[in-house]
Amino acid sequence: MTAEIRPTLNLLSQADIERIVGEACTILSKTGVLVENEEAKRLLREGGAIEQAGRFLLDEKMARRAVSTAPSRILMYNRDREIAMDLGGDRVHFDPGSAAIHIFDAGLGKRREVKTQDAVNLARLVDGLPYYAAQSTALAPSEVPKEIADRYRLYLVLNNSRKPVVTGTFRKDGFAPMRNMLEAVRGSAEELRRLPLAIFDCCPSPPLKWSDLTCQALIDCARSGIPAELVSMPLTGATSPVTLREAIVQHCAESLSGIVIHQMAHPGSPIIYGGSPAALDMRYGTTPMGAIETMMIDVGYAQVGKHLGLPTHAYMGLSDAKCPDYQAGFESGIGAVLAALAGINVVSGPGMLDFEICQSLEKILLDHDVCGMALRLARGIEKRDGDAVALVDQVVHVAEFLSHPHTRKFWRSELSVPSSLVTRDTYGDWETRGGLYAHQAATAEVKRRLAKANIPPLDSPVAHRLDEIMLTEARKWGMSVLPTNAEI
Repeated sequence: MTAEIRPTLNLLSQADIERIVGEACTILSKTGVLVENEEAKRLLREGGAIEQAGRFLLDEKMARRAVSTAPSRILMYNRDREIAMDLGGDRVHFDPGSAAIHIFDAGLGKRREVKTQDAVNLARLVDGLPYYAAQSTALAPSEVPKEIADRYRLYLVLNNSRKPVVTGTFRKDGFAPMRNMLEAVRGSAEELRRLPLAIFDCCPSPPLKWSDLTCQALIDCARSGIPAELVSMPLTGATSPVTLREAIVQHCAESLSGIVIHQMAHPGSPIIYGGSPAALDMRYGTTPMGAIETMMIDVGYAQVGKHLGLPTHAYMGLSDAKCPDYQAGFESGIGAVLAALAGINVVSGPGMLDFEICQSLEKILLDHDVCGMALRLARGIEKRDGDAVALVDQVVHVAEFLSHPHTRKFWRSELSVPSSLVTRDTYGDWETRGGLYAHQAATAEVKRRLAKANIPPLDSPVAHRLDEIMLTEARKWGMSVLPTNAEI
């Protein structure tokens, strides 16, 4: 059964969305974008863009033509070639927030630098949590040179999870070895194009600039058939207008310019309309991802992306708190619920703390329950079998419904059951179980889950090929062996 209506959240009218797209197109034709990559410049010149004072002016027809060639639906597959994500419409999928350089260590009670084992543990933990449809290269281990950090993150995830992965490059030379790893797992370049295993983030620099690196990432993704994910990051009052609507206009202009470059490189290649904006906190100069205004920009630009007929993405379900505390809970919960109501297709963020620079295994678990509740909300209120009048009449006469066939038939599908981290037992029972606070219980649960995690290893030839690719990259930067504490 499905609900007669899907619960939704809209912050912009359809008329204003079209005005926003029109204003963004006017900005592209009048102000243009700064492009640093020579190949992207060539594509734009050949496509009819006007080069003026170091910027490229793109007319509205060029932008709308690029949007029209991009697919409205993207299927992502896991290692076992099963559909894991169906991106499009209002279908919602969660994955952990990515690229953190710190991890919150529950034993120390504070953050520390990331080690290889942390990245392995996170991947193995997430692999067993069903409300996370995908992995991300969530942690950047400190034991390897920064020049190979992007490919090393992917190497660890591919060895320790079956799920598709959201990732990205830090350097222009990172894409080729990362693509080679994905092709090794999938079997060939053709199979990787047919059954995508990874999404690559591509981030413009606000306002209206595409760096050499990010342009190259767009082009490489397009030509390889690997889905690209636009991550425009307007910062209100700093790198974009302070008003939310105008930040969405700038976000749209930056995203449209990226779509033009991407589709010129290979029309029809998959691309996702996403971002990571923030409403600047003027008191501290920080970028609060848990601010309600940040989430409002996310929901607004997602409406624009849907209007353009593209799959959508946002960084939501995360927090600026420094540990998995009350602030972490309410910011992450609000974000996950708003993302689900907005029907955002790829929701990155669970587990994250401290302005996207810290991950927490405990928070990964706690946020998993949040994601489950948000997904349940998005299902809405469904019409089930049975006559409501007759059912209520029966409960009045029999005085209980616990044993009724209707209850037995529907309670598991109607009522979501959270993990044991969510306390719904009595105070006495909670005390008997140890009286642990949520973050304390999560620490114990992380250890339990990791001890029982059972991820089938890659086939030996594939694992050997990944080792070969990674070691080749490591040797370029003076490493003869990889860190040995990874469970790979």
